[in-house]
Amino acid sequence: MLTVWGRKTSSNVQALMWCIGELGLPYERHDAGHIYGGTDTPAFLAMNPNGTVPVLRDGGGEPLWETGALLRYLAGRYGAAPFWPTDSVVRARIDQWAEWSKINVTLGFTVPIFWQVVRTPPSRQDPTAIRHAVTKLDNLLSIAEAQLSRKTYLAGDEFTLADIQFGHVLYRYFDIPIDRQDRPALRRYYDMLSKRPAFREHVMVSYEELRARE
Repeated sequence: MLTVWGRKTSSNVQALMWCIGELGLPYERHDAGHIYGGTDTPAFLAMNPNGTVPVLRDGGGEPLWETGALLRYLAGRYGAAPFWPTDSVVRARIDQWAEWSKINVTLGFTVPIFWQVVRTPPSRQDPTAIRHAVTKLDNLLSIAEAQLSRKTYLAGDEFTLADIQFGHVLYRYFDIPIDRQDRPALRRYYDMLSKRPAFREHVMVSYEELRARE
């Protein structure tokens, strides 16, 4: 049994839970962070000294943290090809897209765009900064559009761990009120992900509790 600490409205928790859902693993999840608190307690900090979510415990094992590491752990222990191949060269091609997604797309979207549009009161939003962030993100999404024009999924023609690292931000990207370029390959890809039961359960989640008020 997997135990997860983290609120379902955390995008990092969503990525982890989506992976758990795709692998069909039994779990229990405890709300933590944001309005639920609990991440600054001695018990939680003993599991993760950073005080961030998600935290994962597999059975009676040591608590683990950092979303990318958690995804690779689950994929390596419970996954199989094509989701997470044993061949190191093939796996590296998947991992490069996963890392690219985490370091570039997720960081380029979550704080400079999603936090500014949703988690910042309207009177304190900076439309110019948001436009600049969207433009910067667009340059990255052009790379994804080119790749998805050639491949069914981000790292190839099969669903892999890279799609979780990349795809978990797309529900919010397509849902919030920002200018978006017409990207038919990206839209096709998102529509395909939206049909996956685990994506619908763990990623297509209301974020109203995060919305800032005046």
